[in-house]
Amino acid sequence: MAEPEPSLDDPTADPSAIELRYRYHRARRHARVRAKEESRLARYRFYIVLTVLIAIAIAFLVAAWHEIQRLFGL
Repeated sequence: MAEPEPSLDDPTADPSAIELRYRYHRARRHARVRAKEESRLARYRFYIVLTVLIAIAIAFLVAAWHEIQRLFGL
């Protein structure tokens, strides 16, 4: 004997399971957006630190050059 077809009025899925799936996918989407934002901020931090280090290196070079000129009378 064949199974009776489910009517369209009867919900076949558990409503709490649907809500859990919505929360799961929403959390994944937020995690993906957060990871993209963190990556962008990390890139900015890298360039800021690189700029500061280059500025410090240039300051040391200029100071060393002035010291060399003073010591050797160039």
